Amino acid sequence: MTIPINESVAINLVNHPFGWFLLALFVVGYYFIATEEKYHIDKAKPALFIGTLMFVLIGIYYVINGADLTPFEQEVDHLILEITEIFFFLFVAMTYIEALVERGVFSALRAKLIAKGYSYRELFWITGTLAFFISPVADNLTTALILSTVLLTIDNKTKEFLIPSAINVVVAANAGGAWSPFGDITTLMVWAAEKGVFVDFLYLFPAAFIGWLVTAALLVRYVPDLDPHKEGDPEAAEKIEILKGGKVIIAFGALTIALAVLGKQVLHLPPMWGMLFGLAILQLYMYFLKAKHNVDVNIFDAMSKVENNTLLFFFGILAAVGALHFTGFLTYAAKLYEMFDPTLVNIGVGFLSAIVDNVPVMSAVLKASPSIDHAQWMLVTMTAGIGGSLISFGSAAGVGVMGKMHGIYTFSSHIKLAWTVLVGYFVSLTIWYVQFIVLGFY
Repeated sequence: MTIPINESVAINLVNHPFGWFLLALFVVGYYFIATEEKYHIDKAKPALFIGTLMFVLIGIYYVINGADLTPFEQEVDHLILEITEIFFFLFVAMTYIEALVERGVFSALRAKLIAKGYSYRELFWITGTLAFFISPVADNLTTALILSTVLLTIDNKTKEFLIPSAINVVVAANAGGAWSPFGDITTLMVWAAEKGVFVDFLYLFPAAFIGWLVTAALLVRYVPDLDPHKEGDPEAAEKIEILKGGKVIIAFGALTIALAVLGKQVLHLPPMWGMLFGLAILQLYMYFLKAKHNVDVNIFDAMSKVENNTLLFFFGILAAVGALHFTGFLTYAAKLYEMFDPTLVNIGVGFLSAIVDNVPVMSAVLKASPSIDHAQWMLVTMTAGIGGSLISFGSAAGVGVMGKMHGIYTFSSHIKLAWTVLVGYFVSLTIWYVQFIVLGFY
């Protein structure tokens, strides 16, 4: 079967056998990602394989058919830019976390929490609440990485505590990120596309908060009502302090996030630019510590401990989804707005975001620019943001926690309790409907 080739635009392969072959390749790769535990293969491997292979095959197809490679080159260049921005943003965030670990920040936090006598359930609520209210400022991924590290420093063995708490952190981080333009990439995309002004997103707070609260209330029942295992004297644990420079690194971490946000909004620099500038500041501070205080903190050692498999997973999955978008599948999916009720489609976007990734899904919706009202734009912002929590790797926060809590928080461990997330998802939808449609409060 041959198709007419327009040499000025990309070839639409939705109705071509080769396009369906690429879709099948994505599904097979996704299967191996989802069954990481069954085959004992790190999720980054199949993701990177299909992500790179799909574009190689598309390139070969273009060459064989004598098509103009310009659209293909432009798509690859755009995709590289998109992935690079996310890649370096995550790299710097993870480096800061490893530097904080080395300076004993999380060990000190763990000691103080345990010394205060908090039970597993109380720690569950504390970490979840922190995740919900930090993510609107620090972004959902960075927040999830920080708090998953806190969970591991509290107890790195008790899965009955760690798994529900990890899900809670992911759900809370994604929910918190849904009501702030700075909390998630998708909310930033909607804001940049001028589908709403800054304060419009704040109206999503009730739906996001109550939805997370319901999920947390269901999850906490699976957390043992016991005290964490205390090693040694609690009074001695309480005396554990942050090592020299740790508090300054915390301040620099906050400054780095502020630089990323301000750089984007004021200077129109990509967020990774502010993050890399913050990394430069951290490196200079490490030099200062060694020169003035003889404290040797090797920043490159911290970098070496970054979860590279998480970064490679992001590269692979974004490349694979980018290939589907380039071949026309995601663009055609956005036409569902013309066929069905926008509310139903936006609810479906949440489920699709969990399976595919919310960034390209939101990108497809924005490019299609369906004729929907303001309330519907807020709905799709919310569903794309919190829908990723339905599956462990449906969001950046989930993938980050999977990498940090490798072998503990997995696809299968999440799926067993995913019903609690689904209940919270529908609660958020109900709150949105009552607030936006029934009461018209937005």
